[in-house]
Amino acid sequence: MQKYYAVRRGRKPGIYRSWPECQKQVNGFENARYKSFTSQAEAEEFLKGKDNYPTKNKTSKKESENLDDYEIVVYTDGGSRNHGNYKGGHVKTSDKAAWAFHINHQGQIFEGTDGEFGATNNRMEIMALIESIKRLNELNLNDKKIIFVLDSQYVLNAITKGWLNGWKRRGYKKADGTAPANVELWQELDGLLPTVTNKAFSWTKGHAQDEGNNRVDALLNETMDKM
Repeated sequence: MQKYYAVRRGRKPGIYRSWPECQKQVNGFENARYKSFTSQAEAEEFLKGKDNYPTKNKTSKKESENLDDYEIVVYTDGGSRNHGNYKGGHVKTSDKAAWAFHINHQGQIFEGTDGEFGATNNRMEIMALIESIKRLNELNLNDKKIIFVLDSQYVLNAITKGWLNGWKRRGYKKADGTAPANVELWQELDGLLPTVTNKAFSWTKGHAQDEGNNRVDALLNETMDKM
């Protein structure tokens, strides 16, 4: 079946007949908006639409006002109680770490969390996003209008600033030729991101007044308490 990929916001907006063509326009492009359709007429209608984008680094109150523009809001978070949380510190194999996600689909809530020993905060942040996308696919909600809200600048920058795309072009290597930390997770995430066809990303300050972020933080801490 022929698919039509409509790029509303990307390097060159328009309609494309294949995913690789569409991918070139949206990978690494901040707040890219695109969606696949089975007819050109539907794709053209999508292009006529307008978007309201959450602005990064705003207060949590402003973020929540903009979230109403989306069908699904996904919060993800990762954390650890490790010895690497100070300068010169290192994670020990006995240190606890966990991830969590909270999916709100117009009042329907889906959550998930798990933990492992000896993992870093960053590893858990990536895991949280990966697991949230897997869950969206399981629920067949991956084609909805979705926004992911994270407090991890590290993960957000890798996606929205094109770091991940650059690593992929170099065979999942950084500019200096070394592999980024948690490279296997970045590869998995790179394969999952295209499955969510209509998405945006936003930053929220951690441990502040954002209810969704506080919820995932509570979930992952409950997991670590039980480990």
